[in-house]
Amino acid sequence: MVFFFVRLLNYLFKIRMSFHPKNYQFSVGEHQDKNVIWVQFPYGECLKNELKEKFPTAKWSASKKCWYLPDVGSIRKEIGLPEKTESGKAVIAKIHSVNLAALQKMHELLLLKSYSPNTIRTYCQEFSQLLSQLKNTNVDTLTPERLRSYFLYCTTKLKFSETLIHSRMNAIKFYFEQVLKREKFFFEEIPRPKKKSSLPKAFGKNDISKLFSTIENPKHLLMLKLCYGMGLRVSEIVNLKITNIDSGRMLVHIENAKGKKDRYVTLPSSVLEDLRNYYKVYRPKEFLFEGQYGGQYAIRSVQAVFKTAMQKAKINKAVGIHGLRHSYATHLLEAGTDMVFIQKLLGQRDLKTTEIYAKVSNRQLSQVKSPLDDLS
Repeated sequence: MVFFFVRLLNYLFKIRMSFHPKNYQFSVGEHQDKNVIWVQFPYGECLKNELKEKFPTAKWSASKKCWYLPDVGSIRKEIGLPEKTESGKAVIAKIHSVNLAALQKMHELLLLKSYSPNTIRTYCQEFSQLLSQLKNTNVDTLTPERLRSYFLYCTTKLKFSETLIHSRMNAIKFYFEQVLKREKFFFEEIPRPKKKSSLPKAFGKNDISKLFSTIENPKHLLMLKLCYGMGLRVSEIVNLKITNIDSGRMLVHIENAKGKKDRYVTLPSSVLEDLRNYYKVYRPKEFLFEGQYGGQYAIRSVQAVFKTAMQKAKINKAVGIHGLRHSYATHLLEAGTDMVFIQKLLGQRDLKTTEIYAKVSNRQLSQVKSPLDDLS
């Protein structure tokens, strides 16, 4: 009898825990260079447990603060999303001959304009998706109304995220405005999805000191110190060469950074001795930080170093290694550094991009007194 009631309770529990896709919102996107399905729902243990019960592969992204699933056909079928669109050679194979020349023209212009390999690959992939849908319709004949309908289809039927919609729009916009030389107003009739307004995530100085104190490897410690001490992107750290460092003027030359721009940043005097000791021990040949077998240090390896340090320091914050760059800018602003200087040190084209750090700076916020403190 007891066994019967246990089975009955388990059965009722499973009914209560049954998964209903209508309780969740799904959107397609990318995370850590992988295609994923983002899952959003009102916070609650019940819905969270239902998701994990139905899909053991569900994971939580600390950086995006959202649950996600692998973007595979079986999961798409379960949650009611359309079949996954093909990519790469499979998509190009489906492009009608009438539109193959358009893809080639776009690729050639991207090369001539010296766009980065990542941008070229993304633009061609996104444009190919449109061309494969057109069949024998010439892409050059599309009107703003037809394109508007296509993006509506991507939003409502394919459930693309805002980021993915923007990426596809940018690629198609490039073709019509740069390749076909259409007037800009041609694309202005198509509304873009509103981007999320998020603030840069920064560390406090105590957290950064705690982070550095957990790192024993001198190479790893120097990497992260320079990320924070000079406000560098992780790609800029791995691209640093020995010849870029001018210890006489205490400057570091950042070459061919984002947007193909060069800039100078100040070398922190506190790392000069560490830098000299590091060079004596490791003897790098070309790049300041080289891999085990020479050559450029891998970006993912630097990110792994940061992640391990975060775990050792027990800093439970959803902040990636780019947070060190954000912290650099925020702490400079709090120390009274002029916004224009910060803009130049970060290598940002628009001052408005730099001004966002004013929103996270505690220099003025800390002086605001809560009305709760005035209550007797």
